[in-house]
Amino acid sequence: MLELLAPAGSMEALRAAVQNGANAVYLGVGSFNARQSAKNFTPQTLVEAIKYCHIRGVQVHLTLNTLISDREMKEAAEMIRHAAQNNIDAFIVQDLGVVQLCRQVAPNVPIHGSTQMTIHSLAGVQLCAAMGMSRVVLSRELSREEIRYICAKSPIEIEVFGHGALCMCYSGQCYMSAMIGGRSGNRGRCAQPCRQSYGYGHWQDKYPLSLKDNCLVHYVRELEEMGVASIKLEGRMKKAEYVATVTAVYRKAIDEGTVTKPMMEALMTAFNRQGFTDGYYTSRIDTKMFGIRQDTKDDPQWLQAARQSFEAGETQLVDLKFRAVVSVDGSSLTATDPEGRTCTVPGPRPELARNVPLTGQVLAQRIAKTGGTPYRCVEVRTHVDPGLTISAAAINGMRRDVLNQLTALRARREEPVIRKPKPVPMYRGAKALPGLTVQVTTREQLTPKLLEMDTAMLYVPLHILTADEALTLELVQRGGLCVVLPRIIHDGEMPKLQQDLMKLRQLGVSQALVGNLGHIAAVREAGMQVRGDFGLNIYNSGSMNVLRTLELQSATVSFEMTMPQIRDLSKAVDSEIIAYGRLPLMVVEHCLIRNRTGECTCHLGSTKLVDKTGAEFPVIKDGDNCRSVLLNGKKLSWLDRQEDLAKLGVWAARIYFTTENPREVNRVLADYLEPQPLDPGACTRGLYLRGVE
Repeated sequence: MLELLAPAGSMEALRAAVQNGANAVYLGVGSFNARQSAKNFTPQTLVEAIKYCHIRGVQVHLTLNTLISDREMKEAAEMIRHAAQNNIDAFIVQDLGVVQLCRQVAPNVPIHGSTQMTIHSLAGVQLCAAMGMSRVVLSRELSREEIRYICAKSPIEIEVFGHGALCMCYSGQCYMSAMIGGRSGNRGRCAQPCRQSYGYGHWQDKYPLSLKDNCLVHYVRELEEMGVASIKLEGRMKKAEYVATVTAVYRKAIDEGTVTKPMMEALMTAFNRQGFTDGYYTSRIDTKMFGIRQDTKDDPQWLQAARQSFEAGETQLVDLKFRAVVSVDGSSLTATDPEGRTCTVPGPRPELARNVPLTGQVLAQRIAKTGGTPYRCVEVRTHVDPGLTISAAAINGMRRDVLNQLTALRARREEPVIRKPKPVPMYRGAKALPGLTVQVTTREQLTPKLLEMDTAMLYVPLHILTADEALTLELVQRGGLCVVLPRIIHDGEMPKLQQDLMKLRQLGVSQALVGNLGHIAAVREAGMQVRGDFGLNIYNSGSMNVLRTLELQSATVSFEMTMPQIRDLSKAVDSEIIAYGRLPLMVVEHCLIRNRTGECTCHLGSTKLVDKTGAEFPVIKDGDNCRSVLLNGKKLSWLDRQEDLAKLGVWAARIYFTTENPREVNRVLADYLEPQPLDPGACTRGLYLRGVE
């Protein structure tokens, strides 16, 4: 059966979800979840929420889907322990270090890979399974064909995002909010810059990054048939009435297999951004997917009806079977729930009937009156000796007592397995000036000056190397060559990727830089060594040690970390820091240039978005496909502070060229060799000093 997973940003929203038919809810506690602005739960109210849900046959998934620093790991471990002790049903996790921590502290609680992990291929799902996860939430950009392919071959459960707000960027790969205002989407503090207005080349009152809300209500049966285990509704920051309405509509669509006009009107009334979109799912990726929220007052009739759905009383959610006995030896009532839990209560000794004796039919009718409780009577078996009777009050009392006992039993679970977390091994890094690594984006950036420099690694995009065999051989001969894979590679693109990697391996390329877990297998199959890029979001020592177990040669630490955090990080593998370049803020499935002009001309060079403050965000391609990468306008630069980098223990500092022309490349390399003072108008220190929320 397809699980309906609903959001719970508060206890009120949780009741709204449960009373309207959710099979499971997901919620956050404290600071380790991706919706910090929601009301969220405390450790105490989490216990209340779990009991409330378990009594009604609903699971509770705890979101731990943010990046967590080393100093926060102790608190995170305590949260994991507390949730497990109180019978949480699953953890939703982004951070590789937190995945490891969950397995250590609560080994029997299932772990679900968050959409923040950017898992968008079968290989990514398979690696998550190997790391102990039992479910993966796929990236929202996948089509029905891609979801079907993954479901058919996946060793673990697949969850699909069904309804609600769509981020413009691939989830887990957005750094825009962090760079603009220090509020990290990877830390649950996203300020939603994609909902702001931008223009191409100059500011306009347009919204090229604001997508309509996703809506897959018409496809729930199809998703179930293809093997999807769970469909998720977004909305932990929305009001309880929204949760009630959307949950009820999707519950009806799943149960009845049809979607009516009133159901769609209810969804539109609850929330919309100039309608909805199913563009990713149906592979209609175009400008019709975009829309903005228009300020309108909530319909009071809708609010009242939605609130009544979870305040007027209990929805009967749990099927019960009863066995009632009225005999000369006494009376009793037994209740059995769907999981086989059984409770029995004794009743009064029957009396001889003076007028009309009790019958099995009458007894069953009275036992079946479970209104006002979470229970629905589906069967009553009776045994009544002839000529006896007991009062209606006595029957009601037995029913009340047995339901109270069963409720208490359903609120309890077996004692969970809880263990202490293992100390994270600390590996000290280098004590010298970091080596130089250089990454280029275009063929022209491989200037003679660059090729003459002594670099620890030269990162060159896959499409440049595969297009020019002579260049590849020259760079292999030079030494230190590493091919850069696009961050996003769907399953349909994997065969070509594997062919390209095998070709490069035959030419002597032996290393690849990957920014997604799903790309590791293809690199290994080609016989290459793996280096980790910033897209892996390495933010703590636990994650570094996971990469060591995965046998990566190096890892680029998150550029959302501060210098002290990087300094104190375990260098379980060679660690690298980006020291110069326009940092990539978003990678999006859309071609932003085609969205503007109607045709793709991104091969002709970059364009730029401009916000209302005049800040510029250049747009380039992700590799040789038409996915767009939105860059920061100001360039990060630590070229004049290389002595500070030497204190971090990192293996290498990277110069990352994106939009630079050959002349600019040479000037930056000269600045590296003979550092010049920072130009604050063109450059920034990034987040290494100020950090993120």
